[in-house]
Amino acid sequence: MTSKQRAYLKSLAMKMDPILQLGKSSVTPENTASIDEALAARELIKINVLQNCLDDPKQMAEMIAERTHSQVVQVIGRKIVLYREGKDDKKRIVLPK
Repeated sequence: MTSKQRAYLKSLAMKMDPILQLGKSSVTPENTASIDEALAARELIKINVLQNCLDDPKQMAEMIAERTHSQVVQVIGRKIVLYREGKDDKKRIVLPK
């Protein structure tokens, strides 16, 4: 992913609300499955890491991205933004070249 594409996805993510929250149980198989489903439906998602989660959000983002075959767009504070290209052409986010 180029820096231009990453910047475009960041701009889209700025307007989004987090659709998932990760708490003290951190990254579980159930969380990973729901993140995978959300990526299949939306391509770009934002995740909120709650205060009671003691794990590092950057490490969590890398682990989730590896398990869901997605890319980490950004991690700011306790917010994680992930992207995975979808299969449906009608819903696909068109990235700049």
